[in-house]
Amino acid sequence: MDTARYEAASGVQAFGYAAILVAGVACVAGLIWAFRLGMKVRRREPGPPRPEEQPKMPPSGPVHETREVREPNEVPRTTDGERLTPHQLGNGGTKRADDQERARWSSGSSGSFGGGGGGQT
Repeated sequence: MDTARYEAASGVQAFGYAAILVAGVACVAGLIWAFRLGMKVRRREPGPPRPEEQPKMPPSGPVHETREVREPNEVPRTTDGERLTPHQLGNGGTKRADDQERARWSSGSSGSFGGGGGGQT
C-alpha cells in the first residue's frame, strides 16, 4: 500500500479544517469589534429627552385639520418667449379657492361611470 497518498490527503483535509476555523474566528472577532464600536458610539450620543423637554400642546388647544377647496395656480406667461425657471413659478401648485362651497353632483347624472343610473336625458 501507498501510505504517502493517504498522509498527503489527510494533511490537505486538516489544512481545510484549519482554514475554516481561522475564518470563523475572524468573523466572530469582527462581530465583537463592531458591537464594541457601536456601544462606544452610543455612549457618546445624548440621552433621551426628559419629560420637561417633551413637546407641549399650544395654549389654544389641539390643532385640528381644516378642509378647504383648492384650485390650481395659473402658470405665469412670459412676454418675450423665454422659458420659465422653477423659482419663477412660485411655491405651491394650488391656492385657496374663492368659492369654498363643496362641489355636488349635478342633477340627473349617474355619478360614476357604469353606476347604473340613467344619466342625463
